[in-house]
Amino acid sequence: MRAYERLINYTKFETGSDSKSTTHPSTSQQLTFGQALVEEMKSLGIKDAVMDENGYVYGTIEANIENWSGTVIGFIAHMDVVDEVPFSNIKTRIIENYDGSEVIINEEYNVRLDPDELPFLKDYKGMDLLVTDGTTLLGADDKAGIAEILTMAEELYKHPEIKHGTIKIAFTPDEEIGKGADLFDVKKFGADFAYTVDGTAFGEVVYENFNAASANVYIQGVSTHTGYAKDKLVNASLIAMEFQSMLPEKERPEHTENYEGFYHLDEMEGSVDSAKLHYLLRDHNLSKLEERKAVINDIARKLNKKYGANTVRVEITDSYYNMIGQIKPHWHLIETAYEAIRELGGTPYSKPVRGGTDGARLSFMGLPCPNLGTGSHNHHGRSEFACIQSMDKCVELLIKIAVKYASR
Repeated sequence: MRAYERLINYTKFETGSDSKSTTHPSTSQQLTFGQALVEEMKSLGIKDAVMDENGYVYGTIEANIENWSGTVIGFIAHMDVVDEVPFSNIKTRIIENYDGSEVIINEEYNVRLDPDELPFLKDYKGMDLLVTDGTTLLGADDKAGIAEILTMAEELYKHPEIKHGTIKIAFTPDEEIGKGADLFDVKKFGADFAYTVDGTAFGEVVYENFNAASANVYIQGVSTHTGYAKDKLVNASLIAMEFQSMLPEKERPEHTENYEGFYHLDEMEGSVDSAKLHYLLRDHNLSKLEERKAVINDIARKLNKKYGANTVRVEITDSYYNMIGQIKPHWHLIETAYEAIRELGGTPYSKPVRGGTDGARLSFMGLPCPNLGTGSHNHHGRSEFACIQSMDKCVELLIKIAVKYASR
């Protein structure tokens, strides 16, 4: 079975994660998908395939080299998809022999692939693209990664002449809500190093990501009858608006790129009596992230001076850190991936990912773990697509990396 065929099968599982849930995993559908993956892994020959009580799936492809001892490499992908975009009743179709022109996926919702807006589409001319009907996401983030890892496994079992060492596989829940590594058992996984397979184009190798924090801003107002409110009423919602206005306007996600960090107001609620703002703080440079935290706290101090002590209260929590410091001592992970990509006729490239991955957190948990592309694009949206031939190349890349680590 080819990787894209597996991806199509996996779209039937409605695995949106839920940030408001208190369970692990956050949705029961991920358990259903995880158990299906365990059964598939066993059918391929992965005898120890198992899903633990928290919804993490683990398995081992045993070395087929006699008396082998060496570097145990791992491959990891996540089972959940975002829930901000419809993820149920996914209908896929294939655009065969893409001609490089604009593709209207869904006219009613104005969902299209436009090469003027997406210059990388030219790289896929003459290839086949897997899309939806434009009413849902595809879920290639990250079911494409799962499909490629298990297609790699199938190929290795079908072709014992491909010699490899011990390979570890894992699939995580709740990556999209920042909890994918929370209960990952690094010791049980048993790899020396790993790659997440959770990126975009074939050839992408990511070893830099944001440092991330979140800030909750709580505002306490004073509510009173509006007819007698003079010098008494303190409107918490208006103070919340004032707080937002004091942040630099150009340092929002919609105005930033590459290594530029930002403040992102992603949730707000309020009344006259009380209000709450929730911010995402991001920067590739850790010292700059600390500066962003200081700005948030400084605005709170200024507003407390203006409206009274304890009007504004701030809670800041670190979420994850840039993995580059954990990857540099193990640069062979990047060199090996680059070498394998070139041998497959690709051009390796790296760019800072403007987000986080399970691998970033796992790198700080003792498992250095850069990220590889999956041959898919436009994640988290209705225009998401995967290139069938690029997915095949990604499978070849995983096999080649595994073979290279057999001799390390």
